Amino acid sequence: MGQMPWSACTDPNCHRTEEMKALVLEEYNKLVYRDWPDPEPADDEVLIQVKAVGICGSDVHGMDGSSGRRKPPIVMGHEASGVIVSIGKDVSGWKAGDRVTFDSTIYPLDDWYTRKGLYNLSDNRMVLGVSPGEYCRHGAFAEYVNVPRHILYRIPEAVSFTQAAMVEPIGVAAHGIELTPVSWNDTALVVGAGMIGLCMIQVLRSKGCGKIIAVDLEDEKLSMAKKLGASLTLNPERDNIREKVMAASEGRGADIAFEAVGISATVKTAIDGVRKGATVTLVGNLSPVVEIPLQDVVTRELRLQGSCGIAGEFPAVLDMIARKEIDTEAFLSAEAPLSEGADWFKRLYNKEPGLIKVVLKPGE
Repeated sequence: MGQMPWSACTDPNCHRTEEMKALVLEEYNKLVYRDWPDPEPADDEVLIQVKAVGICGSDVHGMDGSSGRRKPPIVMGHEASGVIVSIGKDVSGWKAGDRVTFDSTIYPLDDWYTRKGLYNLSDNRMVLGVSPGEYCRHGAFAEYVNVPRHILYRIPEAVSFTQAAMVEPIGVAAHGIELTPVSWNDTALVVGAGMIGLCMIQVLRSKGCGKIIAVDLEDEKLSMAKKLGASLTLNPERDNIREKVMAASEGRGADIAFEAVGISATVKTAIDGVRKGATVTLVGNLSPVVEIPLQDVVTRELRLQGSCGIAGEFPAVLDMIARKEIDTEAFLSAEAPLSEGADWFKRLYNKEPGLIKVVLKPGE
């Protein structure tokens, strides 16, 4: 075997002498902008100069250790775009200067699930910027990152680096919808109007849904949901969600529902709001365990399914952004230098009003 690629190195003081700048989670709740060893691509990898990288909600939860999937020291970051600066000897079809984005999941090509088109479920897959114990794969909150060639996607000319750094969360939303039977003029219920929920509203509108009902506790998010295509917005602090949804769907309930939070209360809201025989797709995963109204699910013959990550939606999402079917500017809250990343993490962690998506720019 050759030299272990930097991406698999768990020691921040490894022997490499060349260094770049990175935002490093040195310990829980301690992010430091500091020198870090330069990555070195393996034979089947490319080295990318990162131009834009988004802060994901999972990174924010990873910062304090609550997710259990970011063990310091780690360079987080999996929503990114940039320019190829060098390629491994086994890489073909790519060259220095290519504008690219990449999947957050690094999956083996010879896996049974990958061959079935389910690479998001493949055994031995890794996620950039994550260190759950089984592996450590440093991510893109850095000037450079190395990734395998098979997770790369070209950025269309009409798409900026900042827009391309938001493809991953839009892809998560699109994957959940792709798994769900959506028919023309359906009524869809989206519970949770954060980044993923807002993306879902736009993708559902492009799929031809007749009514899209958004539910959230924050009126500012509901206003954004309305702007992006929601027909009706509801706040459970003042609205009876089931009654309002029934009134908007001829007394039946929504045909499909998407839960984009991941706690018991919101899962129940999604289940309560659908008609008999409906499909409820669970995308949020904030809590490891939730309660469900079992008898309601059984007697109304509901279909509950999970949606994990992305499985090939990147090209479609890039095309949608290029055609302006997805309004990325609507939920872009700020662009800032990577050096200011620790402060923006704190602001997101403290749930500063108005913040949805923050994109950091290495080198600025």
